[in-house]
Amino acid sequence: MSTKHAEAAERFIENKEQESWHNETLWLVRVKRDNMAMAVPEWEELRELANKIKMHTITHLHKYIQQFAENAEANGVIVHWAKDAKEHNEIVYDILKKHNTKKLVKSKSMLTEECHMNPYLIEKGIDVVESDLGERIIQFMGVPPSHIVMPAIHIKREAVGKLFEEVLHTEKGNSDPTYLTRAARAHLRNEFLTADVGMTGANFGVAETGDVVVCTNEGNADMGTSIPKVHIVSMGIEKLVPNHKSLSVYTRLLARSATGQPVTSYTSHFRKPREGCEMHIVLVDNGRSEILSNPEHIQTLKCIRCAACMNTCPVYRRSGGYSYTYFIPGPIGINLGMLKFPERYYDNVSACSLCYSCNNVCPVKIDLADQIYRWRQNLDSLGKADKMKKLMSGGMKFLFTHPSIYYNTLKMAPAANIMPRFMIYNGLNEWGKGRELPRFSGESFTQMWKKGKVQRKNNK
Repeated sequence: MSTKHAEAAERFIENKEQESWHNETLWLVRVKRDNMAMAVPEWEELRELANKIKMHTITHLHKYIQQFAENAEANGVIVHWAKDAKEHNEIVYDILKKHNTKKLVKSKSMLTEECHMNPYLIEKGIDVVESDLGERIIQFMGVPPSHIVMPAIHIKREAVGKLFEEVLHTEKGNSDPTYLTRAARAHLRNEFLTADVGMTGANFGVAETGDVVVCTNEGNADMGTSIPKVHIVSMGIEKLVPNHKSLSVYTRLLARSATGQPVTSYTSHFRKPREGCEMHIVLVDNGRSEILSNPEHIQTLKCIRCAACMNTCPVYRRSGGYSYTYFIPGPIGINLGMLKFPERYYDNVSACSLCYSCNNVCPVKIDLADQIYRWRQNLDSLGKADKMKKLMSGGMKFLFTHPSIYYNTLKMAPAANIMPRFMIYNGLNEWGKGRELPRFSGESFTQMWKKGKVQRKNNK
């Protein structure tokens, strides 16, 4: 199977019903986001404030990360430092091994996906249970998330019903959402009760107090940390905010941008371990320091993982999350993938129409489209520029720098109107797949202007 975005997207859109359903479903979330945003008069002021707070925090990260670690330790939390994914996984496993862990129950975390933690622990004999419903569904299926907030958004309830028949022995043919949710709840309740260790990600870390803040709609993070005696937090160093006043800006923006809610059902603060229990925070770099030193792409560190850029992106909506070769899809994923390994993930930069909708909805005002455009300009230096596009660009440059040839070509262009279809739409014309050329006018604008056919505004 090819790993390139264009070919994977082509396979996705072969199923027109799936393409249409995926597009409409994600657009519905975008509409909910818009309605929520318009209901907040100071929405744009909040975005600008969120942008400035994040830029201040990441450019003073040395200060805030030290403050956070010191306050967390003062609260009785054990703080670990991981320079990369390997260290992160080893630290987590060492904690689990120390407590003779057989089962780890965890809430959704894109950082653990980034570190490939689940396969690592499973190979070590740990039963890793995803407790977010969408994550549990795709874990049963053995596939990665296709969206960072709604990981199973691409799966219809009928498919979930059939899956639950096999793994949870539910009623055959029953795909009622309420019934399936109750079945999942009963199944997960047992997993919570029998887990040795609970694990969460972190939406935010508050430097001033050492708090970790986790936002969920199902309460699974609270369940997973309330019963086991050990709580492990996996947290990227860019998740820090200075104080609770700063945090309040992001809690107003996050859920509205992500799912079109005023706030998540649960916004849980974890500051210290329960009596007789342990709490560990693993602070992870894994390339973030390198991004910090990259002035063209530093803004990616502002991301609060709301996925608003995915919900609005016309390419993501119509090609699906699995068409991207980096584990995070959409505009933010394109940029993060290029920062991680440009020679491997370069194909994703074509998955952008440069409509700038992602820039317009991002709650922290990341210049997502601008960054993608810059990556495209760098493809040739990476040796990854498309040969056909290079040839076309060279031809256009020649044409535009030779006026006589350009005007003669314009005169000949209407011939395309009567050319046999196979001469225009064939394997050499990638642009023509799914598109139709407009009819060429018999006269160019310049010819019409010279003949006085264009109405000229009288400025006298």
